[in-house]
Amino acid sequence: MNFVPLIIQLICGAAGGNIAGSLMKKSSLGTLGNSIAGIVGGGLGGQLLQMLGAGAPAGGLDVGSLISSILGGGVGGGVLMAIIGIIKSALAKK
Repeated sequence: MNFVPLIIQLICGAAGGNIAGSLMKKSSLGTLGNSIAGIVGGGLGGQLLQMLGAGAPAGGLDVGSLISSILGGGVGGGVLMAIIGIIKSALAKK
């Protein structure tokens, strides 16, 4: 089993979480929180793309697989951080 695509997804997820946190200042979880949410979201997003068949086959190291891992991880990390940040903000208002 090749772990390179998973590692890329996790790293890009952390980056996506921090980018989403910097864009949504009121929903930001802080650097560590954004990174953790991004890592989880990046792993889930990248794996979800592969299961849906939108990404390249798991374990491939071709350009398509790497781009799929980067985009799936980054977008997944950003989306999960945004969801958690919005929920946190909504709960803080109560």
